[in-house]
Amino acid sequence: MLPDAAPPSLWSRLDRSGRLAFWLLACIALLGALAPLLANAQPLLVRVHGHISLPALNIAPASRFDPAMPAIRADFHDPALRHILQTQHALILWAPDPHGPDSLVWHANQAPAPPSLTNPLGTDDADHDVLAGLLYSLRFLFLAGLGLTLSAAAIGTIIGAIQGYYGGLTDLVGQRIVEIWNALPVLFLLIALASLLGHSLMTLLIAMLALSWTTLIPAIRAETLRARRLDHVRAAYALGLPDHRIILRHILPNASAALLANLPFSFAGAISLLASLSFLHLGPSQGAAALGALAAQARNHLDAPWLAITAIIGLALILIPSVLLGISLRQALDPRHRP
Repeated sequence: MLPDAAPPSLWSRLDRSGRLAFWLLACIALLGALAPLLANAQPLLVRVHGHISLPALNIAPASRFDPAMPAIRADFHDPALRHILQTQHALILWAPDPHGPDSLVWHANQAPAPPSLTNPLGTDDADHDVLAGLLYSLRFLFLAGLGLTLSAAAIGTIIGAIQGYYGGLTDLVGQRIVEIWNALPVLFLLIALASLLGHSLMTLLIAMLALSWTTLIPAIRAETLRARRLDHVRAAYALGLPDHRIILRHILPNASAALLANLPFSFAGAISLLASLSFLHLGPSQGAAALGALAAQARNHLDAPWLAITAIIGLALILIPSVLLGISLRQALDPRHRP
């Protein structure tokens, strides 16, 4: 008798759009991870008289290159320091974009300035390089969105599994709480909290997590209600296994498909909410997460279309692949679509 063929992997069940979306998100994550090496106002490497410094990674004081200069962080765009390094025949290796997300573009004749060879995406109304802001924005949005999504998924999985496993009064009270929580106007509450507690990034992320933890509860609860009636789960219960072991080892693996299929949509929702708050000047608006603020600048500077184009393309690069990946995962994990 021939052995049964191994079931196809999840990757092989993804359609072409899902695979393309995954690789696009992976490339965006890589760009964000390499942002300090791709756009930085500090040189990546400075070699003077055989001594090598890495100013992009470690703060290099100006006094290191000339004892007469102050012992503060060296500004390698300062003409005086550049002259000193030139006389010392220093080797300076710059990033492809020699601007940081918060550094000023001194050579710009106007603000915002149109795209040029030195600033391929132009500058914003504060003389910041738009390309550097885009790279660091993608980095922040990806990390913050992923952190919020995974945190909300962990909370929602635990609560949804408890509701579905125990049922009865536990499920009834839990569902009423979830329904009330889902009825809250999230954006208005975040606006009120930002006004009361300030625009601290950590406060903002904690408030967003507190208002988004219910996203995955319905899907996990439904899968738990279905899984607890399976024969192997009933057998584990009859053997006297503790509840937490039954939930972790016999129920949650059956709910993993629903969890995995919903994660990309939760990720896209978190990114959209972060960008909306930045657009309203309630979230990070400079350097780290400038896409929402960049869209707000575009509204005030209709004569600078590169601002709107950059903000739209930057958000689309994250949101569209996330949604496509979620759709592809749902189809791949749906038993009705399996070969």
